[in-house]
Amino acid sequence: MGPLIVMRIAVISDTHMPRGVRALPEECVDRLRAADLILHGGDIVTAAFLEELRALGPPVEAVYGNMDEPVLKASLPKERVVEAGEARIGIVHIPGPRVGREARLLARFPGCDAIVYGHTHVPEVERHENVWILNPGSPTERRSAPERTMLELVVTGRELAPTLISLGT
Repeated sequence: MGPLIVMRIAVISDTHMPRGVRALPEECVDRLRAADLILHGGDIVTAAFLEELRALGPPVEAVYGNMDEPVLKASLPKERVVEAGEARIGIVHIPGPRVGREARLLARFPGCDAIVYGHTHVPEVERHENVWILNPGSPTERRSAPERTMLELVVTGRELAPTLISLGT
């Protein structure tokens, strides 16, 4: 058995870009550039912004959201499983109603070590039956959340260590 692979993953969702003079916070961009992989939980909105994300350097794995333009919906899956190191991470935009959400997500993504969802703009970092249920919130549009946020995941082998990053109000 070789050495464990350590990866740093930047996780964002609900960027809703572009809109007016909105831009990703500088700290968010710095963390995206420094990551080994970027995961986006949907509501990117335009294909042009997805290309901007890809131009930052790390590979970008994304799903489409309900606000994404038709060309994105045609080019991205509704849900996917990404392999990162030895970990498996499920991604979907809309998790469905709050009641029973965790059980539904676990059933939808069997064998995953973490499940990332978006849509609510409300961050979540919880363990449910040994699976991380993660919502990075939004780096641009906090809505009912107290602040704008993103997530960083450090993956060591199959172990994931998520950290919610505050990007201010």
